[in-house]
Amino acid sequence: MNDIETILRAGLPGAEPLPGVAAAAQTAGLLDVAYAIEDSPVGRLLLAATPRGLVRVAYLDGGEEAVLADLAGRLSPRILSAPGRLDDARRELDEFFAGRRRGFELALDWRLTAGFARRVLRSTSRIPYGSVSSYKLVATQAGSPRAFRAAGTALGGNPLPIIVPCHRVLHTGGGLGGYTGGLERKRTLLRIEGVL
Repeated sequence: MNDIETILRAGLPGAEPLPGVAAAAQTAGLLDVAYAIEDSPVGRLLLAATPRGLVRVAYLDGGEEAVLADLAGRLSPRILSAPGRLDDARRELDEFFAGRRRGFELALDWRLTAGFARRVLRSTSRIPYGSVSSYKLVATQAGSPRAFRAAGTALGGNPLPIIVPCHRVLHTGGGLGGYTGGLERKRTLLRIEGVL
């Protein structure tokens, strides 16, 4: 085992790596998932990216250990806090929360989704800023008009909330429906966009 692998294996979730470790790990091909913690108007967020793009945005109501363990199990155990790798995502989110950004221009890694759920989320990603859709319409656009409950389940498992704007999906009658981050966060996001 080389020195970089030893440092990565000994690292604790949330601990800042030694200066230069993230760059050295990436250069050596040992960094599969970079993450950063970001404060926002809807609470602390964990942002994670792979070389393909942003793969996870998670609300941190507790610690980040559970999210990191999930990423390690589903993607790769080679995860390191590397905020610089997430500068673009952090900047675009800051601009969104400040009301200066209406759409995200980030590369996305869709590997945490598949099948119908991925089709629902891709359809949801096309809902314009300041607009809303319904579970039924999103299910229809995903190819299964009667699967609106399954569409709700897919949205509840959205690994990229805010970026893939599941907060813009409401009940057909206009009710808020549910939201992974809780209804208060959904209301806040809709207020930022001028919907509420």
